[in-house]
Formats: sequence, structure tokens, C-alpha cells
Amino acid sequence: MYDLGGGTFDVTVLVLDDGVFQVRATGGDTQLGGDDLDRAIAERLLTELGEGPDASPSLVRATLDAARAAKHALTGAEEASVRVEAPGRAPFETRLTRDAFEALARPIVERTGPTCRRALRDAGVAATELDGVILVGGATRVPLVRRYVTELFGRAPLDTIDPDQVVALGAAVQADLLAGAGPREDVLLLDVLPLSLGIETMGGVVERILPRNTAIPAGAQQTFTTYADQQTGFELHVVQGERELASDCRSLARFTLRGIPPMPAGLARLELSFRVDADGLLSVTARETTTGTETRVEVKPSYGLSDEEVERMLVDAYEHGEDDIARRNLAEQRVEAARVLAATEQALAADGALIDDAAERAAIDAALEALRAAVAGSDHRVIAARIDALDHTAKAFAGRRMDRAIRTALRGRSAADLASETEHARGIEPHLGGAAGGPAPTDDEPRSDAPEEG
Repeated sequence: MYDLGGGTFDVTVLVLDDGVFQVRATGGDTQLGGDDLDRAIAERLLTELGEGPDASPSLVRATLDAARAAKHALTGAEEASVRVEAPGRAPFETRLTRDAFEALARPIVERTGPTCRRALRDAGVAATELDGVILVGGATRVPLVRRYVTELFGRAPLDTIDPDQVVALGAAVQADLLAGAGPREDVLLLDVLPLSLGIETMGGVVERILPRNTAIPAGAQQTFTTYADQQTGFELHVVQGERELASDCRSLARFTLRGIPPMPAGLARLELSFRVDADGLLSVTARETTTGTETRVEVKPSYGLSDEEVERMLVDAYEHGEDDIARRNLAEQRVEAARVLAATEQALAADGALIDDAAERAAIDAALEALRAAVAGSDHRVIAARIDALDHTAKAFAGRRMDRAIRTALRGRSAADLASETEHARGIEPHLGGAAGGPAPTDDEPRSDAPEEG
């Protein structure tokens, strides 16, 4: 649906299947419409009158009225007479050809192209796959607009419905549904999320749970884990937007899940569920699987959000995309570096005696210091390289720690005991949720970037 109204432009990609309309993607420009065509003509008229941007308001109003009348006339004629009548001035008359008007209008009409192509890309369809293009809005009566739509989509638009009546007809159907006049089996509209919904994780980055243009009603679930040892709760921050950092997105809700038993980092499991109903109401449920502790919050993502703000957020995401990715990578690498530093320092404090070579200890200390220096910098690639260097340098030390832990675990136990335990473990493996040989594959693996509460 190509909607060029008086003040805004919108495009929607719809799929119709057995009476069900599913919105696959939307887009628009809140600063583009038929009024821009009027202004283009009016600016030319003011130039012919010898006036500039500082013309009197009454003259500007008169030229806009004359421009709009000329636009309407040129819809069906090749040339139109233009008459400007302003208080205190003699009437001004001129003629405007359709070719001259289209020369003024084409740059404005072509501004709809990028938005349409982006909507098609978001919907995952090519222009050649569309069955038709519906025109909406009075400005689509302009012959240039219809030719451009044909060029853009590779097919002539559908013109069997009056573009001024399309919205009214749709509103009447929706009003019939809301009035409860009776169930309709011939039509059902499934809308989409205009912006992504997600959660803030460690480092301030956003983990998207429900991406933009997801058809609603919809739901998704993801599992997180604790970042710090003895963590007893999760501070949850729900955000909306397309930016990579939570600070650049719209904050929707903050809530806390408490009552988690103190455990080493990575053992607690937080199941986070997002559900958006047909009315656009978002329900977020957080459940810790070990204790069954649960909390939830409900919020209306679209509340207080205008079309202009949605468009601005999308434009910001495109304009800052490359910089946002770099900032996200830096934040994630800093979180990973902090985890590696803490684990290595804890291991050295507990089992430093396993290093009897002064050169080996000096190399590990130097790798630690190099990683700390990299974290203070702003290049995520350097941090990743320093993490790898520290892992390589401490590999032998980690191996000795693992060997000692295994010897301690096996001390005093016979081969028969181990064989018996192995057979028992094989017998209970299917009850873990997967086939024999281990649990079923899952995306819910431990994450080091989970929400944290001290």
C-alpha cells in the first residue's frame, strides 16, 4: 500500500491469505506529502512575482491556494491557468504546463523510493513478487506519482478504488468489528511491531527478544544466567528501539526479580518471556528455574509514541548503525575481559602455588596487565586479541588446575564405583529432556552478558 497524503507518506507490505491480512513491514516519512508539491509550485510563483522567503503571510497563503488549484487542474489537463489574488496587490496570472510541474515535483516524489525499498527489504519480498500496489491519498492522483509507482514496483498500481476513500472504507470495517456487530469471517488484520523490543544486558547492550516487523500477537522466550558469584537477583530493563545500546533506546519498564539463592556465576537460569497480544499490550515474565521465583510487568509499547517519533528512531538507527555496532562490540569485549580478568585473578589467588616457574608467572602477570590496558582503550579488536593472548599464556596453568581437581575428585574411589555411576548416569540421561547421549540442543545456553544485580 502506497499512501501519499497531504502531509505524510506511508508504505505497508501486506500479505492476504484466506481473508487474513498480515502486515509484513511498514515504513514512512512524516515530512513528505502532497503539501510539498503545493509548496514547490508556490515557490516558483513567488519567484515570478519577484518575492522571496520574506513575502507577506497573506501573499504566501494566496500563492499556496493557487498552487493547489493548479495541481488539481493538471491531474487531468496538460496546461492550467494560475491566478494569484492577494490583498493589496493586483491579481497575477500565468500558465503552468504539466511538464513544468513534473520537473518541480519529481525530486519530491522520488523521495518515496528509499522508504519503499526499505519496506520491501524488511518484508523479505521483491517488488516483482507483489500481486498489486494499492494507492492511498489524494496526492496519488497526480499522473507523475502513478508513473513513478509503476517504475518503482514494475507494475501499474491498482486504481479501482478511490484513493480518497480507501482509508474511510477500512475504518468502517474496523468500526464494525469494534462495535461488536457480529463476528466477521471474511477479514482479519494482523499488525506488526513498529520497533524491536528487548532487554538490557551486561555492558548496557540490547538483546532483542521480539524484532521489528514481527507480526502480532507474538511471543518469544530467551534464557539468561548470572554474571557474578553469589548474585541474588536480576535488575531487568525492558527497552524499545533499533539502537545497539540501551541508553539510545526508549525505556519501557524496569523491575526486579529477587529471591535467587546464592550460587556461582552461570548456574542460575532466568527464563525471560515476551508476549504481545493483538491489542499491542506487552507482558514480560521473568522466572528463575531453580526456585520457581517469578515476576512480571505489563506495558503498552505504543503509548505516548507518535508516528514522527517512530520514524525518528528508525532514521537514527540507520544513521548511527556503523558507530552503534562498534560501541556494542566494545561493550561486549569489555564485559568478557572483566570476566576473564576476575577468573584468572581468582585462580592465581587460590592455586598460585601450582606455578613454580618465575618466568611463567611473569608472563601471566604481563598478559593480565596488557589486557587491563586494552580495556582502558577503545578498540574492541585489541581487547579480543589480549584475551586470546592471556588464555594462551595461562593454558598450562589452567591444565594443572584441572588435573589436580580431577585427582581430588577421584581420590579413594574404585573403578567399580566409577563404572556403576557411569551406568546410572546413562540410565537417567533421557529424563534430562533429550535423546540418549545428552540433552536436546537448545539456544538457552549460559550467557555471560545477563542482567545483573549485586
